[in-house]
Amino acid sequence: LQKMLILRTIRPDKIIPITQIYIKEKLGKEFVEAPRFDLEAVFKDSNNSTPLIFILSPGADPFENLKKFATNVGKTLRFESLGQGRGEKAKLLIQNSKEDGTWVLLQNCHLATSWMAELEKLCEDILLNSKKVNRDFRLWLTSYPSDRFPVSVLQNGIKMTNEAPKGLKNNLRKSLNINPINDPEFFNGCKKNFEIKKLMFGLIFFNAVIQERRKYGPLGWNIPYEFT
Repeated sequence: LQKMLILRTIRPDKIIPITQIYIKEKLGKEFVEAPRFDLEAVFKDSNNSTPLIFILSPGADPFENLKKFATNVGKTLRFESLGQGRGEKAKLLIQNSKEDGTWVLLQNCHLATSWMAELEKLCEDILLNSKKVNRDFRLWLTSYPSDRFPVSVLQNGIKMTNEAPKGLKNNLRKSLNINPINDPEFFNGCKKNFEIKKLMFGLIFFNAVIQERRKYGPLGWNIPYEFT
């Protein structure tokens, strides 16, 4: 702590990295590194009357992960991207899926603020009449933070977020854990196994560098600078 206080005085730009190192040494790396996005664990905690809510963040979209997970557990995923005029179709989708036990994903709830009151009524009806709802039914929702999102749905739902990773290491780790890169058949099915692994790592590393450079904006990319 004494070293951190001195560093805070002479190099305030280094205080975040040294704080992370301190936390990792005293509490463990799990308090510094973002946990792996585990849909299976979240699903086990849910039931047919509990909405599962993805709180979106820039650069992170859970759709592909959810789609693959639904396939792995043998469930049919129906989805609808909300927006102007899409509310009635989403309502019909929920009503049909409650009966046949399929999954429903309503994407971008923050874009349909005028329909949020209807969504709240639908969720309340599912909760009050859960015995009449197929036990395999699940309602998945995605939304950016919004003050128009129904509070009761948030309170009764399971909330999760899949933030964009920070740092080259976390970016590489996330890319290596997404579909189809994490599927052994993807690599083993290629005759040039060594070449595709080398090509894939190069592409993933390049993507991680680009993601990290977003904080600098256009600096060094599309503005020419004289060498000094």
